[in-house]
Amino acid sequence: MTPTTRTPAALLADALRADSARPLITFYDDETGERVELSVATFANWVAKTANLLQNDLGAQPGDRLALLLPAHWQTAAWLLAAFSTGVIVAPGGDPGGADLVVSGPDTLDEARACRGERVALALRPLGGRFPQPPAGFSDYAVEVPSQGDRFTPYARLGADAPALELPGGGAVLTAGEVVDRALVSARDLGIERGSRLLSGRSYDTWDGLAAGLLAPLAVDASVVLCRHLDALPAERLARREDAERVTHSVVS
Repeated sequence: MTPTTRTPAALLADALRADSARPLITFYDDETGERVELSVATFANWVAKTANLLQNDLGAQPGDRLALLLPAHWQTAAWLLAAFSTGVIVAPGGDPGGADLVVSGPDTLDEARACRGERVALALRPLGGRFPQPPAGFSDYAVEVPSQGDRFTPYARLGADAPALELPGGGAVLTAGEVVDRALVSARDLGIERGSRLLSGRSYDTWDGLAAGLLAPLAVDASVVLCRHLDALPAERLARREDAERVTHSVVS
């Protein structure tokens, strides 16, 4: 991290300049058998497309609140960085009734309908597949995002003091700079550094889950093996995965 890197979006930009080809997120879903590996460049492309969708098609403005009703997933990670890039305050697990827009997985659609603003749904199918039939009242992310631009420029310049993340559970709102600072502290607490490979089975409904599953590795040029439904994986297969993925650190709960 450079001395001026004080926002999550800048962390990603730094990672692109340093080594765009290195793995950033390797995602497993142990219920479906899915495995997806995203380099820094591939992840940044998804972030740019999602940010363009958010800013241009959904009309989100800096300071708007986005209720993010998604599990720990590589697409959730893209939405987090897209929100940080546009200045939208992202609220993982937040109340959609008080949000300007909502992004929902297939299991929370009824809850998400409380939002009176724009609604986006993700099927969370392997390889980012779309819904067989789009849910009524929602845009299907997998349909809308492919046509978006591969580069993103925010309408407004965003600094470290911009509000960025509402902590899960309705806690305080962290600025972009505070998100970076806390990510660095979490990286230190997890013992990871540049080149580390962290396996995380934590959900995104706590700061610890967000940190282990994305923000701390991003802050220190490490990478994450993000596992959903890890409880379905026997211990011996987890050990084989850690070996195959060259995991250096693990947090499974």
